[in-house]
Amino acid sequence: QVQLVESGGGLVQAGGSLRLSCAASGSIFSINTMGWYRQAPGKQRELVAADTSGGITNYADSVKGRFTISRDIAKNTVSLQMNSLKPEDTAVYYCNYNALRANREYNYWGQGTQVTVSS
Repeated sequence: QVQLVESGGGLVQAGGSLRLSCAASGSIFSINTMGWYRQAPGKQRELVAADTSGGITNYADSVKGRFTISRDIAKNTVSLQMNSLKPEDTAVYYCNYNALRANREYNYWGQGTQVTVSS
């Protein structure tokens, strides 16, 4: 089991910044991917950004150049720095941990943190 605890959501005006953080604990494999997804009302959950333990990052096109994901492998934390926020970034943001080991997938979610961007 892996537990994910998120922090840092809130209300911000368009053009502002927020930083989300997520701390993982439990049975964490050394090779894994941690990232952030978001879900807006009436929409499917979508990938925002992800970072593998090997240092490969992946961003949604809609956030490239505005959001930056970072990890502290030793502390099992992942953060998302969100700049130049837009109203369409409003959503619940979820931290995700994913690992594949012995042909079994381990996939865990945080409880979610609300990000609201006002126009």
